[in-house]
Amino acid sequence: MYGPQGFYRRPEGPAGHFRTSVHASPLFARAVARLLCRVDEALGYPDRLDFVDMAAGRGELAAGVAAALPAEVAARARVHAVEIAARPRGLDPRIEWRAEPPEDVTGLLFANEWLDNVPVEIAEVDSAGVPRLVLVRRDGTERLGEPVAGAEARWLARWWALPGEEGWRAEIGLPRDTAWAAAVARLRRGLAVAVDYAHTADARPLFGTLTGFREGRETAPVPDGSCDVTAHVALDACALPGGHVTTQRAALRVLGVTGARPSLALASSSPAEYVRALASAGEAAELTAPGGFGDFGWLVQPVGIPDPLAEATA
Repeated sequence: MYGPQGFYRRPEGPAGHFRTSVHASPLFARAVARLLCRVDEALGYPDRLDFVDMAAGRGELAAGVAAALPAEVAARARVHAVEIAARPRGLDPRIEWRAEPPEDVTGLLFANEWLDNVPVEIAEVDSAGVPRLVLVRRDGTERLGEPVAGAEARWLARWWALPGEEGWRAEIGLPRDTAWAAAVARLRRGLAVAVDYAHTADARPLFGTLTGFREGRETAPVPDGSCDVTAHVALDACALPGGHVTTQRAALRVLGVTGARPSLALASSSPAEYVRALASAGEAAELTAPGGFGDFGWLVQPVGIPDPLAEATA
């Protein structure tokens, strides 16, 4: 997907094919900016405050957070957009564009829909009840390969045990666990948050979640660079000691995004303000809606500070 003609190197960027919370409403970036301010307070207002946007797309979240910060915080903030694709034209010059996160981060590392694109192996149970690796050709054609073994078999046994029924599938999340641990290791003090379509051990999907997206529609996950290839994330497996998983709905509620409708009295006293408040409430409702963005998982990982989202419960 990141090859010379790959999906993520196309001029339109990911936003040309699917919406994330960042694209749905500027309220999301403002909420993340408020979270960064909470982290700043927990850190004791350091001289340098980092915000690291993992898998930054075209820099939409990084730019939104930079614009939403209070002046005093913005003066100390260093905004890093981590993305393999080239820096987009016209991006706020305050944003540092880089292919890898900084080595020494003090602040907030935020990964919105990053881990779902970290490649994983797929396991499928064969007719003898044995989980085998799924092999795929460039055109999407599949066949079963060798039995799952070693560290991957141990991961399945611990995090996604498959019954011996033919056709059941699992996505072996070991590379995501490793990628998350490596990202968190860059954090000296602060908070790391991963936001994604997710599931936990008590509710794994029976046949996995591998799929593709192109031009706003779900499509077959063909690994030829023509579409996004993605799978939901076992965030509970990724969590390091001290981390916890909650929902986007709960996390945004703590950060002031509730979706509550404005008072009808405002419609009489200030109609224009009422219309703006109503529109904002609609956007907030989308970000927190059950069955949609509100059900996204937030993996919250404090490092050396109290949890700024401790009030968030699923």
